[in-house]
Amino acid sequence: MSGRGGGEQPGTTNRRGGGEQPGTVSAPTARMKDPSIRRSVTLFRAFRHEQDDPEACYSLLARDAADQVEAYDGAVEGRTVVDVGGGSGYFTEEFRRRGAHAYLFEPDMAELGPKPPDSAVVADGYLLPLADGVADVCFSSNVLEHVADPQTFISELVRVTRPDGLIYVSFTNWLSPWGGHEWAPWHYLGAERARARYHRRTGKPAKHTLGENLFTVHIGTTLRQVRSRDDVRVVSARSRYWPFLAGAVAKAPGLREFATWNLLLILRRSSP
Repeated sequence: MSGRGGGEQPGTTNRRGGGEQPGTVSAPTARMKDPSIRRSVTLFRAFRHEQDDPEACYSLLARDAADQVEAYDGAVEGRTVVDVGGGSGYFTEEFRRRGAHAYLFEPDMAELGPKPPDSAVVADGYLLPLADGVADVCFSSNVLEHVADPQTFISELVRVTRPDGLIYVSFTNWLSPWGGHEWAPWHYLGAERARARYHRRTGKPAKHTLGENLFTVHIGTTLRQVRSRDDVRVVSARSRYWPFLAGAVAKAPGLREFATWNLLLILRRSSP
């Protein structure tokens, strides 16, 4: 798929409505149950090998994320999924394996890698080359902490999602144990000190620099901002990886900034 604008839209599937209409998907579950400890341990083990075996790590994470989308919104088969900032395309490919019309929009050519998915588009998440309301599902995994203006980014995700469509946003908040990414948890002692330590330990410069491609996004601030919007409603705010009390931990001011680790926001686009 090449970048589109104006009135051109990817094909969509009607998944709701009264009666037995062809192509309609049954109503999704209202909320996702806490997953198993086994699932959390499996994800953590894969994450430890992110650098030496990214294929296994991100393929597993993509399957898990697609399961989360379907838990809230029903099967993605036949529906349009827009993956914003999806890197080399693991999430896009997983949605396609499940029968979705999935398209990847990634601003960084280096992140796309040598073999990006067919029809991947190099595009800024602040200004997607899509018409309003084209997506049944707008998906963004671990991107929000890498943009300088999270609210403008979220606004663009909302814009390209059709009324009653689903918006999936997850991000690693700054005060979580992984907030500094490859130089975590030493970010608690200061970003520059943590980056210098990483360089000394590995002999190579850190990928992320605070204020350039990594930003201090906080859970409380983000929740207040999305809840104040009139174009979306918050379906769920929970820890993405916790095996228990995943929703409860995200409700505890202060504690959630450290304990949530990675926040998963499930938003529903409001009708005009």
